[in-house]
Amino acid sequence: MELWYDNNDNWHTAQDALFAAGVTDGLPVVPPTPARVAAMLDAHGFMAAEVLTDLPPLFAAVTWQDIAINAVMAGCLPSYLPVIGAAVEGIAAAEFNLVGIATTTGSAAPMIIVNGPIVQQIGLNAEGNVFGPGNRANATIGRALTLVLRNVGGAIPGELDMSTIGQPAKYSCCIAENAVASPWAPLHVERGFDQNDSVVTVVGISGSVEVVDSSSSTPEDLAQTYAQSMLIAGTAGSGGLLGGGEPLIVMPPEIAQSFQRAGCNKAHAKALIHERAVLPRDKLSSAIRAHRSTLAESAGDDPNADLRVAESPDDVMIVVAGGVGVKAAYLPTWAGMTKAVSRKLRTV
Repeated sequence: MELWYDNNDNWHTAQDALFAAGVTDGLPVVPPTPARVAAMLDAHGFMAAEVLTDLPPLFAAVTWQDIAINAVMAGCLPSYLPVIGAAVEGIAAAEFNLVGIATTTGSAAPMIIVNGPIVQQIGLNAEGNVFGPGNRANATIGRALTLVLRNVGGAIPGELDMSTIGQPAKYSCCIAENAVASPWAPLHVERGFDQNDSVVTVVGISGSVEVVDSSSSTPEDLAQTYAQSMLIAGTAGSGGLLGGGEPLIVMPPEIAQSFQRAGCNKAHAKALIHERAVLPRDKLSSAIRAHRSTLAESAGDDPNADLRVAESPDDVMIVVAGGVGVKAAYLPTWAGMTKAVSRKLRTV
C-alpha cells in the first residue's frame, strides 16, 4: 500500500482522496502519512519491508508497512501493532480458510480474541460491553485487521467479498478474555501456550446470538439452555454438523463460576453442552433433509443421523468475557469449515 503524502495534512482533502482511492471501510480514517507510519513501526523495531505472510484471497504479500498503514488508518496506537500482526498471520493460516471466509456469500468474518499480559498493557476491554463501543484498543485493532484484509488481501465488497447481507463484525470484532474473573484456564493456555505468553486467537464467525438464563443454577440446566440456543437450522453446513463444527460460546464470569461451584470444570461444561446440542433431522425442511441425506450417503455416513453442533466436546470453544450479569453469546462458526488459529505476538 502507498503512504499518504500531504504536507498540509488537510483532513477533508485527505478523506476525499482516500475514499476515492477505495481504501476505507466507509468511515473516516486517519491519513497514513510517512511520519505516522514510521512512528508505528519504530515503536517495535519492525522492518517496513519484512513480509509476514501471503494473505488470501489475492495471496498478496503482507509487509509490516502494509499493516502499519492500515493500523494508522484505523486509529490504532503504536502499541497495538504486534496484536494486529499476529491476527494477520492467524487468518492467513490454511486451516482458517480465509479464501472461503473472505469470498463467501455468507456473513463470515474474522473475530480476534486476545489473551496474556498484552491485554493489560494496551488496555483491551475484557469486561462489560465487551463486544460494544467505547474502547479504543478493541475497536481499532479489529478495524485494522479488516482494513488489511480489504486493502492487501483484496476482500472488497462487491468484488471478491460477495457476502449477501454481511454483519457488523466485518467492520471490527476484537475482544479480550476476562481471565482475572474466570475460574478456568484461559483460552491460550488451553491451546498450549504459557500463561505469560501474549496470544491472539482468530475465529471465523457467522454472527452472534444472545443467550440468557437467569433461572438455572445446575450445570445440567445451564448446559441445556446453551445447547438449545446453538441449534439453529439455518447454520446447517456440510456433513452431519451445524455450522463449521467449532462453535464459540462467550460466557460471562458469573455463569462460568456457577459451573465451577458445582464442581464442573471447562472440559466438563463442554461435554454437557455437546451432549445436549443435537438437532433432530425432522426439524429441518424436507428439501434440506433430502439434500443432507444425499451428502451423507456419498460420504458413507448415516443419512438418518441427527445433527450435532460439533464432532466432539473439545471442538466447542468457551471464552469467559464480559461484566456483571448472566447474558452470554453464541457465535456459530462459518459453515464452509474453518478452524480457530492462535499466534503468539512477535517481538524484536
